Amino acid sequence: MSTLNPTEKKYRVWIIILATVIPVVVAILSRIKLKDFGFDVEPLTFLPAIYATINGITAIVLILAVVAIKKGNRKTHERLMKTAITLSVIFLLLYIAYHMTSDPTSFGGEGVIKYVYRFILISHILLSIIIIPLVLLTYVRALAERFDKHRKLARITFPIWLYVAITGVVVYLMISPYYIH
Repeated sequence: MSTLNPTEKKYRVWIIILATVIPVVVAILSRIKLKDFGFDVEPLTFLPAIYATINGITAIVLILAVVAIKKGNRKTHERLMKTAITLSVIFLLLYIAYHMTSDPTSFGGEGVIKYVYRFILISHILLSIIIIPLVLLTYVRALAERFDKHRKLARITFPIWLYVAITGVVVYLMISPYYIH
């Protein structure tokens, strides 16, 4: 087992905290309805299209970041990765806002497509939880200038994050006909 450098040590506790707290907070807040607490808020039914678009943009940004680093453009890669992280944070905030103001939407498809949808949705959710510590650790390894370890972990992080971003769009497209407006 390798030793951590000071930067990695500095962020280790934060990675553990965020990787644990974010999924728990998202799960809790997305089940709380503001109307149940007396808040008179309109359902933010326009948000799913926006956060699905953010997922699509995140996928493109991730691909561009990989292209940039393969071309040796580290600064562009760094900016694009910070953009991807920012987009993911914005997605989470919009996702929570939607679910706190709107009733859940059930998928109305029948037959095989219902099982396809469920597989995509469940894999998307599980991998979206797994990707949090992977992204944070990959980012910290770059900050710590442990580029050998960063590169090795990024080879795992990238395809999972890309899958989560793309399946976020697919889930939206599959369930969007069933949204109540």
